[in-house]
Amino acid sequence: MQTARELEVLRNEVKALRQGGRTIALVPTMGALHDGHLTLVRRAREAADHVVASIFVNPRQFGAGEDLDAYPRQLARDSELLEAEGVVLLWAPVPEAMYPAGYATNISVAGVSEGLCGGNRPGHFDGVATVVCKLFNQVMPDVAFFGEKDWQQLAVIRRMARDLDLTLPHVDNIRGVPIVREADGLAMSSRNAYLSAEQRSQAAAIPQAMREAIAAVVSGQAVENELVALSAKLLEAGFDSIDYAEVRDADSLVLLDADNGNARLFVAARIGGTRLIDNMAVA
Repeated sequence: MQTARELEVLRNEVKALRQGGRTIALVPTMGALHDGHLTLVRRAREAADHVVASIFVNPRQFGAGEDLDAYPRQLARDSELLEAEGVVLLWAPVPEAMYPAGYATNISVAGVSEGLCGGNRPGHFDGVATVVCKLFNQVMPDVAFFGEKDWQQLAVIRRMARDLDLTLPHVDNIRGVPIVREADGLAMSSRNAYLSAEQRSQAAAIPQAMREAIAAVVSGQAVENELVALSAKLLEAGFDSIDYAEVRDADSLVLLDADNGNARLFVAARIGGTRLIDNMAVA
């Protein structure tokens, strides 16, 4: 596996990979890899001749008081994991390669970026859309893979690609991969590493409470009542606060007060300074 740290090196490597009409799949990450990320790589390997992964802790998607400085950085370990999964090129840019002196452009996606994490993290999705658009332009992949744990992020990226008429990748080739979960149901996340043993045990309350709320809504119980009950269960389990517990349309992300056949439950909660998110289909 080759590692590129500067844009010119990346472009030369990508050009070489494309010889003979070969295709490229991109897996963008912020590192601190777990099996959820590696599942994306495995899906990417099935979809293209070559897999390119990126690791970049994007400062523009962290707000004031968030965990930018504390976010785990373990490039050597992550590189070994990616190489073992068949990644041929790692794009791990230095910050100056992504945001050189004088950088002044920002991409903002309305609609799907509003509410949920967009409401609790102002500017977050501007940072996501901007860096992903840059990654697409730098690597020019035929297909790109993202985890569905960040469902709203995936919706923002697809909207951005559609609105800006991107062709590599085309919006239809921006693929979501289902959430990979721990044995107790907790969604895999790099931030799970922040949890103490006690907090990790308490965190399993998220998927359990979500499944119970979904079962109740599907059986005909009122959405509002079940969301109140879900939040109460998380607080009782040891969570410090609930950022949101909402049912929204899976495509438009419009708030719903009843199951419309395409509904999805979204939850974000904080425990011991760590913010965890999850989402499930209401089915």
